[in-house]
Amino acid sequence: MTRPRIVCVVGPTASGKTALALELAAAFDAEVVSADSRQIYRALEVGTAKPTAAERARVPHHCLDLADPDEAFDVARFRAAAMAAIAAVHARGRRVLVVGGTGLYLRVLLRGLCPAPPRVPALRQVLGRMARVEGAPALHRRLAVVDPEAAARIHPNDTVRAVRALEVALSTGRRLSAWQAAHGFGDVPYDALVIGLVRPTAELDARITERAREMLHAGFADEVRALLDTGLDPDAPAWNAVGYREMRAHVLGRTGDDATFASIVRTTRRFAKRQRTWFRAEPDVVWRHPEHERAQIHATVAAAFGIAGRADIANVGAPR
Repeated sequence: MTRPRIVCVVGPTASGKTALALELAAAFDAEVVSADSRQIYRALEVGTAKPTAAERARVPHHCLDLADPDEAFDVARFRAAAMAAIAAVHARGRRVLVVGGTGLYLRVLLRGLCPAPPRVPALRQVLGRMARVEGAPALHRRLAVVDPEAAARIHPNDTVRAVRALEVALSTGRRLSAWQAAHGFGDVPYDALVIGLVRPTAELDARITERAREMLHAGFADEVRALLDTGLDPDAPAWNAVGYREMRAHVLGRTGDDATFASIVRTTRRFAKRQRTWFRAEPDVVWRHPEHERAQIHATVAAAFGIAGRADIANVGAPR
């Protein structure tokens, strides 16, 4: 049976994924399926750089606004939503672009979901209480002792994933990283081309700084203030989105303008570095600069969609 064809556009934050996706969607009659673990939350617009209403009017987008800010959302739920969206787009006779920077979302979509054990509510409550009392970094330090490999992939403030990794290790006696290694992510439902956007570090850093400035001008503080006004719990999953904890501290009067801006830029750059590291380890990524190699991107995508004879795919490997 022939596997459905899709094209994925991945890369670190601020690398230009949204702009390129809009361009490719218009050129190839495609719709976008988002693979972003922050844009799945409703009410997180400015700080997640979610496609605007105008951009969504130009090109249909899927897998945005799937959860409330206080709602847990896991990779299994993403995979189900993304696969349903892809099937619906193909049923309409259109092509699919999967676009995002969440490496785990892309991995489980393209290569299957690790069959780790089910949740243990009582243990999960204990770990959640520990995170609230001791702080997320303290929970992460415990994880580093129990499962160093998982801890290396999970941000110290990412309580959701840290709790899950500890839950698996403590309830089964086997590290989550071991479950994932044994699975091997070998379920391949799609014929996928993965294009990774690569920019020199200095260029990407400058773009991150400029985008942070644009977010501040676009009302990032007002967005966070509105979340606080709803009574959103300080440990709600949405606060794990990059920049939101820093902006929350600012809105609560704990940090000034300059310190907040510098903190958001610093946090975002660190996040981008982790994204680059993740995608560098993924197989068969075609690395391109979104402007300098624009023509090559279009030719490669055309070949992947069968619009032209399949061309040789060069520059597969780690980003420069």
